[in-house]
Amino acid sequence: MAFTFAIIKERKNPPDRRVVFSPEKCQEVIQEFPEANIVVENSDIRIFSDDAYAAKGLTVSEDVTTADVMLGVKEVPVDALIPNKKYFFFSHTIKKQPYNRKLLRAILDKKIELYDHETIVKESGARLIGFGRYAGLVGAYNGFRLMGQRDGLFELPKVEHLADLNEVKQELDKISLPNIKILLTGTGKVALGAKEILDHLQIREVSDEAYLTQDFNEPVYCRADVTEYVRRADGQPMDKYAFYTDPSNHESDFMQYAAVSDFFIAGHFYGDGAPYLFTREDAKQPEFKINLVADVSCDIDGPVASTIRPSTIADPFYAYDPISESEVPVGTSGSIGVMAVDNLPCELPKDASEGFGDMFMEYVIPAFFNNDADGILERARMTTSEGTLTERYSYLQDYVDGK
Repeated sequence: MAFTFAIIKERKNPPDRRVVFSPEKCQEVIQEFPEANIVVENSDIRIFSDDAYAAKGLTVSEDVTTADVMLGVKEVPVDALIPNKKYFFFSHTIKKQPYNRKLLRAILDKKIELYDHETIVKESGARLIGFGRYAGLVGAYNGFRLMGQRDGLFELPKVEHLADLNEVKQELDKISLPNIKILLTGTGKVALGAKEILDHLQIREVSDEAYLTQDFNEPVYCRADVTEYVRRADGQPMDKYAFYTDPSNHESDFMQYAAVSDFFIAGHFYGDGAPYLFTREDAKQPEFKINLVADVSCDIDGPVASTIRPSTIADPFYAYDPISESEVPVGTSGSIGVMAVDNLPCELPKDASEGFGDMFMEYVIPAFFNNDADGILERARMTTSEGTLTERYSYLQDYVDGK
């Protein structure tokens, strides 16, 4: 069966320059899948120009209504949705986000089949595609940029002013760091992206035991999994998978790290009901030593107490005063410097788009031409062409109904 895919224009504000497929990747898709056709909607904001797509032989047009499958990144405005199509984008509805209820209702009303990028998962539920690595890369870099500015150590340019990841790493080659201890939480793509920056800076990774008990005459970092900073309340051995199923009866053991860390990079996934890493009360304690947080996970007013609001690419840094529990100017004595930008991959649109396209081509495109042999599309499909939720996402019905 033949399918026409459309690379749609990103219409959300602030503008997002990322795209599902680069011109080169479009060409690869067409070569590997002869029954695939790709059209490109005109856009003056995406990282790859219309001319770059046209140069690869792709049709670039203001009208892409002939396409079967619409490929975007961010939410599509309600008035731009084309009825009776298949759409791929981050809808931000699967957690019943109130601000996008109207969007999901419109998708159902227009009998659109929605496939959220977050719902493209393995049978186990593990996500297959996303921008996590790039969030980790940019988040860690921005943390060092804040450190350099605040402490008068060095100046790093904004990532958005650099061409690509190679230039980001070239800028890091110019700095030197004091003897600090850096804690990185998480084991997924976000944490691995942050680790890539730490390793590029040739910061030595040390074991939890050494990190917690020793002083060093060089910068070091430790990567902590949830089993290291969470413990069972009854003192029994921690079972990670049991914790993921039911996080009740667990408590934070994060203060042992907070007592010896200068810089915390939050790259973990935080599940509903899990204990906070550190609370506002924890941050008031004399033994709490963290003075800079790059919160890549960016859960507001949640597991990382100093993250009281998201910051922006334009204005990425603020500071949190633990005593008053309020925002203060960066550099205020006793405060914690905070980087909590919630759309970090937007700062590295070329690399992020290319990496995303590699994953989308590997996991999603084949499903259209192999009768969805691995169930990728069936698991990801949130809504039907009849205007109903699929069984897998029927839990969203009360959200749609406004209850």
